[in-house]
Amino acid sequence: MSAAPWIGRPLRRREDLRFLQGRARFVDDIGMPHLLHLVVVRSTVAHAVLRRIDPEAARRLPGVVAVVTAPDLEGRVHPLPFAVPEGAHVAPVHHPLLARERVRYVGEPVAAVLAESRAVALDAAERITVDYDPLPPLLDPREALRGSVMLHDGREDNVLLRWRRAGGDVAAAFRSAARVVRGTFHIPRLVAAPLEPRGAVVAYDAATDLLTLWCSSQDPYRPRAQLSRVLNRPADRIRYIVPDVGGAFGSKGTLAPEAALAAALAIAHGRPVKWIEDRRENFAAAYQGRGMDADVEMAVDRDGRIRGLRARLIADLGAYLQPLTPVPPVTAAMLLTGVYAIPAAEVELLGVATTKVPTGTYRGAGRPEAAYIVERMVDLAARDLGRDPVDLRRRNLIAPDRFPYDNLLGYVYDSGDYGRALERACALIAYERQREEQRLARQEGRLVGIGVAVYVERAGEGLPEYARVVVESDGRVIVRPGSTAHGQGHETTFAQIAADVLALDPRAIVVQQGDSGALPRGGGTFSSRSVAVGGSAVVLALRQIRAKASAIAAHLLEAGGDDIEWTDGRLAVRGSPARALAFAEIAAAAYQPNRLPPGMTPGLEAHAEFAMPGPVFPFGACAAVVEIARETGEVQVLRLAAVDDAGRVINPLLAEGQVLGATVQGLGQALCEEAIYDESGQLLTAAFTDYAVLRAAAVPAVESEFQETPSPFNPLGAKGIGEAGAIGTPAAVANAVIDALAPLGITHVDLPLTPPKLWRLLQSPV
Repeated sequence: MSAAPWIGRPLRRREDLRFLQGRARFVDDIGMPHLLHLVVVRSTVAHAVLRRIDPEAARRLPGVVAVVTAPDLEGRVHPLPFAVPEGAHVAPVHHPLLARERVRYVGEPVAAVLAESRAVALDAAERITVDYDPLPPLLDPREALRGSVMLHDGREDNVLLRWRRAGGDVAAAFRSAARVVRGTFHIPRLVAAPLEPRGAVVAYDAATDLLTLWCSSQDPYRPRAQLSRVLNRPADRIRYIVPDVGGAFGSKGTLAPEAALAAALAIAHGRPVKWIEDRRENFAAAYQGRGMDADVEMAVDRDGRIRGLRARLIADLGAYLQPLTPVPPVTAAMLLTGVYAIPAAEVELLGVATTKVPTGTYRGAGRPEAAYIVERMVDLAARDLGRDPVDLRRRNLIAPDRFPYDNLLGYVYDSGDYGRALERACALIAYERQREEQRLARQEGRLVGIGVAVYVERAGEGLPEYARVVVESDGRVIVRPGSTAHGQGHETTFAQIAADVLALDPRAIVVQQGDSGALPRGGGTFSSRSVAVGGSAVVLALRQIRAKASAIAAHLLEAGGDDIEWTDGRLAVRGSPARALAFAEIAAAAYQPNRLPPGMTPGLEAHAEFAMPGPVFPFGACAAVVEIARETGEVQVLRLAAVDDAGRVINPLLAEGQVLGATVQGLGQALCEEAIYDESGQLLTAAFTDYAVLRAAAVPAVESEFQETPSPFNPLGAKGIGEAGAIGTPAAVANAVIDALAPLGITHVDLPLTPPKLWRLLQSPV
């Protein structure tokens, strides 16, 4: 095959082989001499005063090195920082490494054991006696607003986050509206449930004053910056390494309090420390996703034009603020007008404290919430007006010629063609034919429904990204991006980008990632930014390599610099293909001063930094056809189609894998997933035996297509694809299920749409 272009080819992931052969290296595979094992003692009650922690029986156990409580950390650690989104007012309620005086959720760390083995540490943890004086739990975020129970001393209320924004004449839009459609929605909390729970191994070298961490993380840079603040240690005295990661989905995007504790103890005891959580700890103590209530009003004209939107969002933040807790609800609020040209909007967001584990980023991180709310409202408006929901969407979509588009709530969409995505999704399921078949099915008493959703998401904003490219003297190209893979296939994707720019075979490219020692600065992998921002940084570095290599080739071939052509690993003089040198020959010459143009520095490497002027906005449409079994309430998804626009797609095969994986997660949110607490604050869904994730047999065939509307904000024209299926699928499936229930007078059912919930409704319809 020709060496270029490589961008756009569906190459198989080259990193898969080591996983399939069991040669991957995860955090728990890392061992070293004199390793201590850390086990955390966690609160067994949701809300209580800590009366006494008695560690003596644990300390007497042979092999126990230390039992640590909050007073032992006094003066040695600082609060875990958190992000403050623009325009948000955030209370200074930090998550402690260990609870002091009071606990506020089941699973909160209250003490820790260091021992010579994990078995000893577990035995010792069971011998620690903790006396609690229970206080009332607070589980309902709406109840939290009433202030009957206060979770944090010195505060007037339980609101930890406030945000409000408005644009256009909202009051006039609602005064003049022919109809005002109202909706109330509850979006439950979800558990990320990665295959590999969280973990860290920490080693401290006193001679060099270097702290090294191996963490199951989404990148080394954000957690390193957070740990730098917690330990008051310069970031350049921390090396953060991310080995292979068994899934994250947003849940490993920040520094875990337990990892920070392990780091502090490794320094204090002068021995390496390993912390690996078990599955129940991951369910109870790793931050959860979603968790939002919404009261929404939509003003519409008789012809179906949306004139205004007004909403109040109440986010269940949990007991404390972890580093990214404030981000998803603000993102949801800023995307609440969705893909529609709504001339007036007002959104108020309140993030409240409850006696639950904090929330954080989970695949989509605010975008699924926004899409679900606005797409359910559009369906409610269509039903109220007696219009087809697809026609109502067509009437209100932002037109392609209106980009860049200000959505009034703080985002400016870069580019889009939402109507094209909607039409393709409808075509994939044969929408008009499905409506006719639905009419016939209803005559037979069958509950068949059709649902669509169009989404837009924010991607790529935040930190700039960095890259380093080194060409060795043998021609081997080493690419070090700031983005770090945890399942996305970066080794393949970035190799394709490099091969495309340098006209090489991807097998000539080595991708090294996830080590702050090899690339001191980076942004990381989150918000579907790896290609749009990380890939663009790599492109800028590669262009420097290409320019220098072209200059060396021109010098050696006695040609003009603009006369060098790159083809299939060779640099040739334009019009004289016989006058050529292999790329490896140019690489060798780069390290020989006597073969370089006068004044050129030996070597062939480049650094680059890239930042976009603002976020990019991928988008797409999803369409679903479902049937509900009257006898059981079970939802069968008959058709499911996804059309996604991620701008320029580097590898369609990997992109489709992202879409399918995210779609399954979105389908799980729609049909079965929910973190459930009982009235005392105990997590009832604390393991896979209780928390329902979709089994393979429940996943339908997904008809997936891509369209490309390039972004003007980066040289690749890329936008991002990692969140897509998790955003559009819940809304489309929910709309389909409610459409199936429409003959029974049912207008809304909160997620998840489980068989027992729907069966009960079918026994007593409206």
